[in-house]
Amino acid sequence: MADSQKQVVQWFPGHMAKTRRLMKESLPLVDAVTELLDARIPLSSRNPELDEMTKNKPRIVLLNKCDMADEAVTARWIEYFSKKGQYAMAVDCRSGKGLGNYHHIVKKVLADKIKSNEEKGMSGKALRIMVVGIPNTGKSSFINRMAGKSRAKVADKPGVTRQNQWFAIGNHIELLDTPGVLWPKFDDPEVGDKLAFIGSVKDEVTDSETMAIRLISVLRDNYPEKLTGRYKLQNIEDLDSAMPWEILEEIGRERGMLMRGGEINTERAAVMIMDEYRSGKLGKLSLEVPPAE
Repeated sequence: MADSQKQVVQWFPGHMAKTRRLMKESLPLVDAVTELLDARIPLSSRNPELDEMTKNKPRIVLLNKCDMADEAVTARWIEYFSKKGQYAMAVDCRSGKGLGNYHHIVKKVLADKIKSNEEKGMSGKALRIMVVGIPNTGKSSFINRMAGKSRAKVADKPGVTRQNQWFAIGNHIELLDTPGVLWPKFDDPEVGDKLAFIGSVKDEVTDSETMAIRLISVLRDNYPEKLTGRYKLQNIEDLDSAMPWEILEEIGRERGMLMRGGEINTERAAVMIMDEYRSGKLGKLSLEVPPAE
């Protein structure tokens, strides 16, 4: 059994340092920033460096994959960002849900810029928006949806887009795509865990059983009904007091994941649990709530 206490998730490929530099160089070219966050973990999926890097630019926050998050919690997050002076929208970039209002929000956020352009005789000048977000939050899906066709690479694995690209999306708005970038170190181990849960950290640098055990622990404490509803867990009488590794073994047993001698294949069970969580088969789950003011 993997040691779930020792592994700390870390991932900072070399190309991400280059991304920082490109973003800093490109910021003077844009009028605002659209930041994509994962609606399930809005704080953990934020790059804390962006606040400093983009502090003088208006910010539009897209809480992507909202269909996989707890709707009541997402509503609280929208209110949270609103109080901070940032426009926030619950969206699903693959289906286009919630994106119909994006052009209007851009025009609202940049009303002063539009007025200034008109006064200078540059009515209709393109509004340029930088799209930022950590890997796997859906930037390419967002751009493809807004551009009307797949002109940016889209994949389920993090780290696909590697260079800046511009896309016109109509209504005199242009989007600047940037590679997904993480920060060099996760000071809070739980942040690294949550990013690994949603797939923003490559599976190759984590241990599947360790991650599954940590995810089970979170679900046991916050959404126990999702675990029992999906996996039955008939042999566990008290889920609250059950150890996460015991729950993992029981899930493997319930799904018939047995090896020779009747030993449970916990690695196979772990991979299944992570896949089912990421695909939404466990239901709408939010792993973070807004911090208390």
